Amino acid sequence: MIRKIIHIDEERCNGCGLCAGACQEGAIGIVDGKAKLLRDDYCDGLGNCLPVCPTNAISFIEREAAAFDEAAVETNMKAKVKNSIQTNIEANTQTSSTPEKNFTGCPGSMAKKIFRSPRKKEQTQTQPDIPAESELRQWPVQIKLVPVNAPYFNGAHLLIAADCTAYACANFHQEFIRNRITLIGCPKLDEGDYSEKLTEIIRQNDIKSVTIVRMEVPCCGGLARAAETALKNSGKFIPWQTKIISTDGHILNDM
Repeated sequence: MIRKIIHIDEERCNGCGLCAGACQEGAIGIVDGKAKLLRDDYCDGLGNCLPVCPTNAISFIEREAAAFDEAAVETNMKAKVKNSIQTNIEANTQTSSTPEKNFTGCPGSMAKKIFRSPRKKEQTQTQPDIPAESELRQWPVQIKLVPVNAPYFNGAHLLIAADCTAYACANFHQEFIRNRITLIGCPKLDEGDYSEKLTEIIRQNDIKSVTIVRMEVPCCGGLARAAETALKNSGKFIPWQTKIISTDGHILNDM
């Protein structure tokens, strides 16, 4: 039958997973970092997913598609609940990092346990009487709050980091914040696009280098894209690099 159904533009999709969360029928999942319509008969055509998409990647089209099957949706949702309960039971008995099975939402929202090997006391308290010092050199740090012409930008080596990176990476201050001016943000939770403000910060100040630090989850790619866009739009040629942090705190690679 010809009917109204959603269409997802993969080029525009940033993998944030908000649409999957908004779809009450479970018709949308995140596959290889992109939103996908998993089954035509799960889509009721009402479009709860459209208004939550930050990149306008979802639209309505009319095409040949199976009719909406409410019974199939109900069966699928019950199976998901059952699998989720079973996964939580299994997670409590695992000895390694355990992602949730059959998860179709944003990878950045996927629940999993991270198991650490027991460490000797000297590994965690090498200098128990000397507290670690912060390497932060300025305030504020939120991209939305920092003044474009703050004096500390001149001659600065700039760090643009996703919020979660400092929590995941144990040595974040020493590895990334030291000798840099720090800006942080979350492209999934913050409204708007960072690229315009970052462009002005880079254009109007004497920035010496830019280091971008993001998490491995797809939705974190929005921060890297905003920073890269700002570098291009600023009209300047500045050394830059991107570092990716895994959800268990390892530095995966340089880009």
